[in-house]
Amino acid sequence: MSAANLSVKGGAPALRRTKIVATLGPATSSPESIAAIIRAGVDVARLNFSHGSAEQHRNNAEAVRAAAREQGRFVAILADLQGPKLRIARFIDGRITLQSGQQFTLDAAMDKECGTAERVGIDYEQLIDDVSAGDILVLDDGRIELEIERIEDRAIVCKVLIGGPLSSNKGLNKRGGGLSAPALTEKDKADIKTAARIGADYVAVSFVRTAEDMHTARALLKECGSNAGLVAKIERAELVHDEAALDAVIEASEVVMVARGDLAVEIGDAELVGVQKHIIARARTLNRIVITATQMMESMIHNPMPTRAEVSDVANAVLDYTDAVMLSAETAVGEYPVQTIEAMARICIGAEKHPSTQTSKHRIHESMARVDESIALSAMYAANHLKQITAVICMTETGATPLMMSRIKSSLPIFALSRRHDTQHKVALYRGVQTVPFDSEEMVNERINAAAVEELVSRKVVEDGDLVIITKGDYANAQGGTNTLKIVSVGDSIR
Repeated sequence: MSAANLSVKGGAPALRRTKIVATLGPATSSPESIAAIIRAGVDVARLNFSHGSAEQHRNNAEAVRAAAREQGRFVAILADLQGPKLRIARFIDGRITLQSGQQFTLDAAMDKECGTAERVGIDYEQLIDDVSAGDILVLDDGRIELEIERIEDRAIVCKVLIGGPLSSNKGLNKRGGGLSAPALTEKDKADIKTAARIGADYVAVSFVRTAEDMHTARALLKECGSNAGLVAKIERAELVHDEAALDAVIEASEVVMVARGDLAVEIGDAELVGVQKHIIARARTLNRIVITATQMMESMIHNPMPTRAEVSDVANAVLDYTDAVMLSAETAVGEYPVQTIEAMARICIGAEKHPSTQTSKHRIHESMARVDESIALSAMYAANHLKQITAVICMTETGATPLMMSRIKSSLPIFALSRRHDTQHKVALYRGVQTVPFDSEEMVNERINAAAVEELVSRKVVEDGDLVIITKGDYANAQGGTNTLKIVSVGDSIR
């Protein structure tokens, strides 16, 4: 484990609880650059399947695994599917400029290579059936706005409300949502096979509409022999406006991503902050991981320091108790990927010092149906209220117990001790959880607790006199069996 992620005694860097997801791209595609960003604090490497070949993704995944091993780290790999990215076609000259008030036509019948300042083709021809006069279409992540005046056969005639430069292949959305494009395209289905082959720990599904989209993706993954966790990217207006549908999608996934780019385009900037907070809260209530993404440190694509607004944006997500914050172009094509990660880590640690991140009322008035959940939540409440506790040790086979623990706000580190590499990579995304390789299979039961504490002592994260909480099951290396909680004193005889 690197100092960037490990709390140690004697004045070394504090534990960073919020995890960092970084997108790989041209700026971070060499083994050296990948090793550098992992050293700077990356917990999850995102492979963006909207770009690059299967071979490139495989090479990057192998480089991530190799660099993480070299540094004694566990870094998860997230394969992000492209989804039905709706785009305009191409302009003859590659780029045009639209003037506010002019007429501009999206023409499904025209040659897709011959766009002009008056009309352009569209890749998603079904758009014509999904819109009507008066609808607002937005292009290029909201930089261009068009109002539909009328539909003519296979063309959508619009008035430009907000003009500006527009280049080929830019994204297209409908304000308010309602487009019928399926979440999983044929390309996505092929990419799921690639994600399984390269051993991705998580697979993200774009433009999710219903829980059924996630069930379909899971079935496809299982056909490929993969147990990767599923990430539902929340970016459709109709989903965030339907409480039951949103909860169903969250529960059908291991992780949700607040994909603020396309989501903001569909619901409008003014509504975004409230929706972000709501999604984070619902994910945590339903025991799911949540990632906050898009433009968090956008200025650092070209500058070595973030703006004050970006600092506040990242800190706000941390205070909302997101599990992870994500970088996209900042690390994929940016000029300062390492500095960006270092800056984001500093901001996270700073925000995590606020008292609101260390006290929790999570499910305090609710009953529980599972023994392992009762143990997990009891451990964290004990940790937060017994001052001498310095760490929580969770012996886990699948990562389920540390996941439930990580839903509780706390300043204390949770150490997930596991023998399984897939679990060690999965928990890399859990807020406040650090993974430690630990195989108790050959140990006598009376030695397991002592050996676990000795492991933390050797890593200089606890010392004599500290109290440590230990949770485990009666049967070592068994799934779903966590049923014991014990508080021990470091330096005493431990059984």
